[in-house]
Amino acid sequence: MSEKEIILTREGLQKIEDELEQLKTVRRKEVAERIKEAIAFGDISENSEYDEAKNEQAQVEERIAKLEMTLRKAKVLDESQISLDVVNVGSIVKVKDLEFDEDVEYTIVGSAEADPYEGKISNEAPVGRGLLGSRVGDIVDVQVPDGIIKYEILEIKR
Repeated sequence: MSEKEIILTREGLQKIEDELEQLKTVRRKEVAERIKEAIAFGDISENSEYDEAKNEQAQVEERIAKLEMTLRKAKVLDESQISLDVVNVGSIVKVKDLEFDEDVEYTIVGSAEADPYEGKISNEAPVGRGLLGSRVGDIVDVQVPDGIIKYEILEIKR
């Protein structure tokens, strides 16, 4: 079974590498110190500080494993190869929501770095998938859980 590759921008790759470094060099040591302090309190069988620290350690290790797996599967976009003619992963696309008559700008990214609050939407999400392949001037109908949204593609950049 082939593993699905994870598409990342250079910025997304850097963010993951930075978080991984922080977890490995800082958080691991902090949690290990908390465990050490909790053990110093004595009997660990009824030591809530020890239990909390061990749970936190498990969460940190799980996050490290997830980030390492993401990096192994990562395919980094060459942003100079991103076409300005059509919407692709890595494109920044300005659209007009025709129902509400408002302009919105989205960056189409891989699912690993999607963050709707920053305007970064996944190529696998309904809006991202619906915009892929569109050109400036196109009117696109995007199927979302609440119905259909009509967008006009105003600008594509990288």
